[in-house]
Amino acid sequence: MITIQTLAIGQPQTYHDEKGAWSSAIGRHAVATPVRLESLGHVGDAVADTKNHGGPDKAVCCQPASHYPLWQAEYGLAADHPMLQPSGIGENWTLSNATEHDVCIGDVFKVGSALVQVCAPRYPCTKQDRKLGLDGLQQRTIASLRSGFYLRVLQPGEVQVGDSLELIERPHPEITVHKVNQHLHHDRDEAFGRELLAMPELAASWKRIIQMIIPSLA
Repeated sequence: MITIQTLAIGQPQTYHDEKGAWSSAIGRHAVATPVRLESLGHVGDAVADTKNHGGPDKAVCCQPASHYPLWQAEYGLAADHPMLQPSGIGENWTLSNATEHDVCIGDVFKVGSALVQVCAPRYPCTKQDRKLGLDGLQQRTIASLRSGFYLRVLQPGEVQVGDSLELIERPHPEITVHKVNQHLHHDRDEAFGRELLAMPELAASWKRIIQMIIPSLA
């Protein structure tokens, strides 16, 4: 059973590094109490870059918990490294028992008193590299396709750590998040791109990306 291992929310903060000042809500903090989940996300959560983040199709950002030991090993970091822990990559939900291979575009889950739907992979962001101080994390994420994914909210409700995600509907059992990632980042198959563009469940932002990388589909 897929379970919320960590639930994290946060507000935009200003960070400073060798490249200068930048703003992001990537430094989310874990909460143990129930949180209201609405169409634009959790109450108490926000994004800094409203052009590229947030909105109904990015209401919940999810990351498989199993990715963290892999990143720790690849970067030679200890398992208790303070930065590279659940919620460290800026996700809202760190999920146990789920990877990009295990969920499909359009999957509907009941979690707590809410209903959510898988609508897109997460597109790797350079702010993950900057926040964690790990050079090349974005490119390693693209190479490994360990992206995480986004949920839209079909029915608002309350959610909390420990809640299980009960699969209610799976309209596209062959279209896993991993397969969509593989298409975008590596294969760029035109026929599959047309199939994705015809899926009402796929986030509009990903359809625009597909049309940009395969001009014949625009």
